[in-house]
Amino acid sequence: MSSHTLQLTPELYEYLHSVSLREPEVLRQLREETARHPRAAMQISPEQGQFMSMLIQILGAKRIVEIGVFTGYSSTIMAMAMPEDGHLDACDVDEDFTSIARRYWKQAGVEEKIELHLAPALDTLEQIKRDGKAGTYDLAFIDADKTNYLHYYRQCLELVRPGGLVLVDNVLWGGDVADPTQADEDTEGIRKLNRHIHQDPLVELSMLPIGDGLTIARKRG
Repeated sequence: MSSHTLQLTPELYEYLHSVSLREPEVLRQLREETARHPRAAMQISPEQGQFMSMLIQILGAKRIVEIGVFTGYSSTIMAMAMPEDGHLDACDVDEDFTSIARRYWKQAGVEEKIELHLAPALDTLEQIKRDGKAGTYDLAFIDADKTNYLHYYRQCLELVRPGGLVLVDNVLWGGDVADPTQADEDTEGIRKLNRHIHQDPLVELSMLPIGDGLTIARKRG
């Protein structure tokens, strides 16, 4: 037993994967291709993806919005966890990154569930609200530019229904959020969001040390 979260050594992390990870072949291929990408660090870890997949199945989520697609690991695994009539709005601005995602969506058989919005995410979220869809989403996942994290969170909280979840990635930011010598815009953006959610009466909160840190905020109502 331990009163603190166990730190994972490389050996223990490998063991965790060996007895826990059930990664479909299409996702393994996507992860390995992305590992060769210059921005590979932007991809979520496979155990985080598997955890998010389980959350979606427990929640019975049919409507999801994702902020930040990159090469598509998170959108692919979330879409695979949704029922056949599920719909995922995927927001990104980079056509090159998302061209990889599109290829794997098709390979995984989930391309019909995903609608890609190639535009600034805040504009897309505003349009979704204008379309009368506020309060209709079961889950939102935020993994994009950190300086806009608080703006994304506020918009997504409007979009999810009561009882719905807002998931935020990179909330531990490689440990920099706890390092007072780090004061760059990205780190400050994450700190600002973390403080805000901690005090937000509209949600219930849990921050998990999985991947680079994952916040789960459940909308009260």
